Amino acid sequence: MQHPSPGARDKVPRIARYARLLVALTAIAVLAAGLYRLEGETAGLTVTRTAVGTTPVTVFRPTSSVRAPVVVIAHGFAGSQQLMQPFATTLARNGYIAVTFDFLGHGRNPVPMRGDITEGLTITSALLRELGEIASYAKDLPASDGRLAVLGHSMASDIVVRFAQAHPETKATVAVSVFSPVVIADSPRNLLVIVGAIEPSVLSDEGLRIVNMAAGGKAVAGKTYGKFDNGTARRLVLARGVEHIGVLYSKDSMTAALDWINSAFGRQANDGIDRRGLSLALVFLGLIALAWPLASLLPVTADTPAGANLTWRPLLIAAVLPAILTPLILWKLPTDFLSILLGDYLALHFAIYGLLTGAAVYYLRPHESQPDAAVHAPTVKWKAIGLAAIALTVYQIAAFGFPIDRYVFSFYPIPSRIPLITAIACGTFIYFIADEWLTRGAQAKRDAYALTKVCFLLSLAIAVVLNPQKLFFLAIIVPAILLLFLAFGLISRWSYRATRHPLPGAIANAAVFAWAIAVTFPMIVR
Repeated sequence: MQHPSPGARDKVPRIARYARLLVALTAIAVLAAGLYRLEGETAGLTVTRTAVGTTPVTVFRPTSSVRAPVVVIAHGFAGSQQLMQPFATTLARNGYIAVTFDFLGHGRNPVPMRGDITEGLTITSALLRELGEIASYAKDLPASDGRLAVLGHSMASDIVVRFAQAHPETKATVAVSVFSPVVIADSPRNLLVIVGAIEPSVLSDEGLRIVNMAAGGKAVAGKTYGKFDNGTARRLVLARGVEHIGVLYSKDSMTAALDWINSAFGRQANDGIDRRGLSLALVFLGLIALAWPLASLLPVTADTPAGANLTWRPLLIAAVLPAILTPLILWKLPTDFLSILLGDYLALHFAIYGLLTGAAVYYLRPHESQPDAAVHAPTVKWKAIGLAAIALTVYQIAAFGFPIDRYVFSFYPIPSRIPLITAIACGTFIYFIADEWLTRGAQAKRDAYALTKVCFLLSLAIAVVLNPQKLFFLAIIVPAILLLFLAFGLISRWSYRATRHPLPGAIANAAVFAWAIAVTFPMIVR
């Protein structure tokens, strides 16, 4: 028998090392390019962070000393002021003073919302008062000329409409992803409606309804009705190819908002718009790609690949049953036990789903008498698992956290949110440990991981259908959960190949999901 030469044995590992080095260098270059472009969005602007009472506020303004109109910009449900940066930098580049802030219970605002979110009036009144305080502060800024416009997304679209109606001196209102039952034919003044072209049709229908008040029932998107000089101007813009979050980064949205506010104030400024969508994509693609070569540095934690090793039939049972049973179990149960909206429900959904998955894995696991059963249980190095889990968790929270917090939404928690992270992690740890074990193993099916994630998202959809009034906002965050599954699923797959055990990836993913939920959803006292 002829043995391969040492050179032949080393050739594949050497190629793999070169490939990992090339990917690492490319990922770092892409990451650096994205960060450089993102920092460039505020070049030439003065950005000041302050607080009005307990409300965190950021002021974007040109470096010029010329007085300018103010635009107060409000984020939507489960958002924070970072989400509205594209509008703020676009307007500030063009000579306006743009002011963003964190609503009660959102972002780094330490004061929770109070009331029943399904009743709405109490919370709406509180948010309206807060917007009024921010607007008063903004109008009194030294560089302000005293004129004001407002812009709001989703939940805040109704808040800015109500504010402009109560303050008719407001020159223009921009309502993004609008839903506001209080709009009337002549109020608020000069109302622009922007809706993502692939958002739910109920929002574009609402936009048409609003503009029809000025168009005699014959409104079409892209056409202006009424006049700016008497405050009756109305227009609906459909931002191409974007949904509920993408509309905040769309070129169509930025251009329409700038043109509308220019028209309301009789200005002609057109010095460019924020184009950070591509830059953000470069940053996150770079971080994900960099995880591949870094994962190869993780320690081997088991002598053979660990996992459930299920064939398709038991795998399908273990994937589908929890998806159906979990929303049914939670349908009538009380789920309001944390001071964070929907975070408590999600914690329970993850926990019950994980327990059901774990039970299914236990009862459906292969036995040694089966021909495809594992030969022996793997020998596990628990210290190595702990080190790998810590390394993965730090990378996912710290490396991804910096650009998220700086450019996307508030990610670093204020002290009152830290206990919420711990509470929600009790649910996410159960789910991810069970799910990672279910989908891994030497003989695991290739598409098992994707299957279980689709089932989990369908389970959330069933929950919303069963209780739409309480869980409606879950539908809004499903795209975000999908992106998290895709990004961190890839990283956990690479970590599994390196460590041969599903636990490091499970722990890291459970931690980052609990963190993201706890810092995103609004704090509320019911």
